[in-house]
Amino acid sequence: MNKMMVKKGLTTRNITVIALLGALTAVLGMTPLGFIPIGPTRATIMHIPVIVGSIVYGPVVGGFVGLIFGGSSLINALINMTPVSFVFLNPLVSIVPRVLIGIGTYYAYEAVKKIGGDKTRGLLLIICLAIASYLIYGSYKTILDKNWINLGANIILLALTLYIAYAARTKYQDQSFEIVIAAACGTLINTLGVLSTIYFLYGEEFVAAMGKDIAMARKIIFSIGLVNGLPECIIAIILVTNVVNKIKELK
Repeated sequence: MNKMMVKKGLTTRNITVIALLGALTAVLGMTPLGFIPIGPTRATIMHIPVIVGSIVYGPVVGGFVGLIFGGSSLINALINMTPVSFVFLNPLVSIVPRVLIGIGTYYAYEAVKKIGGDKTRGLLLIICLAIASYLIYGSYKTILDKNWINLGANIILLALTLYIAYAARTKYQDQSFEIVIAAACGTLINTLGVLSTIYFLYGEEFVAAMGKDIAMARKIIFSIGLVNGLPECIIAIILVTNVVNKIKELK
């Protein structure tokens, strides 16, 4: 797939893809569309166009879409100021990790692809079952809270998860595992990259701006990563796997 679709450098097609995915990323970042209810919480999907661009069109496209993602994050911090917005005014926090999403995702995808579908079939099934369990739990919580919109979102995501497991065996010849791992890696690069730079550059200031005890800076930032990272990995796995496989069908 990548040999057919990845073109090195900034070709006309790649520039067009960068513009389209970059515009989508900016819209997601500037509107509530960038967040989706998943399980008992909400997860951002702003990094997903970067991951899709990287897997399908390569690290150059992924890196440039990540640059747009980071730039829109910096601009958003300037326009919509909050007590913690100051950390995103530093390009090391807002831009660099987002560029690395596009680069790291591609090479994770290529590395895992070499393993082969037969060896990863069971692992893919385990991942799908774990995600389905999380979504079933989230659906139960939303029923208790009578949050029917979130319940609908969880049911849709659950259906897409089950479709991944089914289609990987029947339509895509066990080629979904590398997409799943690449999506997870791209998400972790985003979450860990942003939070680690915040911790090392602004740890105590960031926690103080949140109104928390600065002595707990490490635990608070770690907990943010855990609470945000898990649902964001799940949503990325579900959406990226389905989108990339559909793109492969069209090629």
